Amino acid sequence: MGFFRFVTLFLALVLPAQAAESSRLDQIIEKGILRVGTTGDYPPFTIMDKTNNTYTGFHIDLAENLAASLGVKIEYVQTSWPNLLKDLEADAFDIAMGGISITLDRQKKGFFSIPYARDGKSPIALCSNKEKFDTLEEIDQPNVKAIVNPGGTNEKFAKANLTKAAVTVFPDNTKIFEEIIAGRADVMITDGIETRYQQKIHPGILCATRPGQFFDFSEKAYLLPRDQVWKNYVDQWLHIKIEDGTIKGLYTKWVD
Repeated sequence: MGFFRFVTLFLALVLPAQAAESSRLDQIIEKGILRVGTTGDYPPFTIMDKTNNTYTGFHIDLAENLAASLGVKIEYVQTSWPNLLKDLEADAFDIAMGGISITLDRQKKGFFSIPYARDGKSPIALCSNKEKFDTLEEIDQPNVKAIVNPGGTNEKFAKANLTKAAVTVFPDNTKIFEEIIAGRADVMITDGIETRYQQKIHPGILCATRPGQFFDFSEKAYLLPRDQVWKNYVDQWLHIKIEDGTIKGLYTKWVD
């Protein structure tokens, strides 16, 4: 077989197969819909109004911005922290947004965008108890009632680090801080950014016990199915939003 005949045959076999493969980015644009997975239970990042099934929040604003950049509409898909990876593997959404921490377990199942925030676990308690719960040693005591939401990095951290304290897994993340206010729990260890937000909306009642200091290191990003072309687009869009001040403006609006 001559060289040029071989090349012609090779291209005839390979190019149709490549043409048949489209990226998720192409599919989203073709369908005109961006499916955004979000829990709706993590203010200020994602907040669901159950009366009309609408979403607001830091990352809902960004989801709308991402959809506008693509020229498509949004379809919100409610997920949960325990089912986040199951829904990813089931192709329930094109991107998950809403305060998701990068973990290696999650990285095994999908891709992460570039990070948009650096964070870590930090405690929050009644302001009157602020000095009592600013170290892990003080929190991990038999007489301490800690509380945590299920299925995410908060529960994982509590299981790994609180062996003496009584830990309650509370199912409703939207009402979990009311348990501390009511005195049914003493402290919660959660993302530092959430302690800032809860302190803001409960002034003089709830306090971050070690503001700006963390027990560990984490970063937040968007969780994506394994598609490099789609990830490249999200990364570039997010990079622009970080550099043009959009992210900073949303922190001012929703967090600070």
